[in-house]
Amino acid sequence: MLDTVPRAKLTRRSWLGVCLAAPIAVAATGLPAPALARSKARGIERILSFHHQNTGESLKVVYKADGRLIPENLLRIDHLLRDWRNNEVKHIDPDLLDLLWDLQQKLEVEERITVLSGYRTPATNAMLRRRRRGAATNSFHMKGQAIDLRIAGRSTKQIRNAALALNRGGVGFYPSSGFVHVDTGAPRAWRGV
Repeated sequence: MLDTVPRAKLTRRSWLGVCLAAPIAVAATGLPAPALARSKARGIERILSFHHQNTGESLKVVYKADGRLIPENLLRIDHLLRDWRNNEVKHIDPDLLDLLWDLQQKLEVEERITVLSGYRTPATNAMLRRRRRGAATNSFHMKGQAIDLRIAGRSTKQIRNAALALNRGGVGFYPSSGFVHVDTGAPRAWRGV
């Protein structure tokens, strides 16, 4: 059967009109173009995969789907990122999880995140401060807002550069120790040992 629906003829003038109308359509939504793109991506499942270096535990989980956090999977992440020295669990900031997901997108990897340190109790943080320099007095680790990590297939320098490009929090670069710290505090950067 023949298609009987008339088709519009695309001329240079009509193509120019489409190209000029697109930014106006985006502006009409009230969202900047990147925000509009993110809102269309709400249907994406956000998956994070972890391996904790100190406990040997691994976890691959959908923490957000259709723009909504999945509470039972957040609890599983909280448990994996607990203070492994005393098994104390704290709620991990969902903004940190989004930062990790965005970091993986920026690095174009789906490799699991190797966790060196997630949540730390004040007692653990104080112990680390006594043992070595570098642990902050008011560490974001104690708030569930920081992670020290590695990602297979990417150097610490690549991870640090990608985290800096996101401009979404603190970025500590520890090349001698082979890890990067990211947190959801104010954007800032430092180099450790």
